[in-house]
Amino acid sequence: MLVDVATFTVASVLIVLLPGPDTLVVVRNLMAGGRRAAVRASLGVMTGLVVWVVGAALGLSALLTASHDAYLGLRVAGALYLGWMGLATLRARPHEDQADAVAGGTEPARGRRGGLVGTGFTAGILTDLLNPKVGVFFMTFLPGFIPADAPVAGTSLLLGGIFVVLTAGYYGALLALSGPVMRWMADGPVRRWVDRVTGLILIAFGVRLAVEP
Repeated sequence: MLVDVATFTVASVLIVLLPGPDTLVVVRNLMAGGRRAAVRASLGVMTGLVVWVVGAALGLSALLTASHDAYLGLRVAGALYLGWMGLATLRARPHEDQADAVAGGTEPARGRRGGLVGTGFTAGILTDLLNPKVGVFFMTFLPGFIPADAPVAGTSLLLGGIFVVLTAGYYGALLALSGPVMRWMADGPVRRWVDRVTGLILIAFGVRLAVEP
């Protein structure tokens, strides 16, 4: 059992370090609202992961995969949401006071375009819950590390919990090291280019979610 957990932990670290839409949403919130907004987005992402882990442990993810219409509908909704956030990021025009606040790690006085559903905790949890591939990932990834004589549901929750904790550690390190990067990105031209790249990548993630089975 210990060997399986250790192997799972190593594999999970490698997966967590690969940037995906959830990481990009956290970075987007970091740029738009500083560390506090990024922390809220991180908590949203981790809440979504917990929901999918519990769903995988209880077999709910399998039901979602079995229902073609539900899976397709969730994929389309997730793709539209990522695309909408990407477009909002491309169109955003941060004010000087926002850039100064973000560079200092404080909360800007005014929000950028995107509304409540595109920022903070809501953005993080929707990015995960509207991506059925996260549920399928846990449903297919976790069983490979469960010993034959171990309880499936309990062990799945244990392994999923490890994955969530590793994700929390990754986001914590990312935010702890973000100060110099945010000060660099507070420069107007640099910030505009970062917004463009971030927006295009979010749109690309949305297209990928829509077209890949």
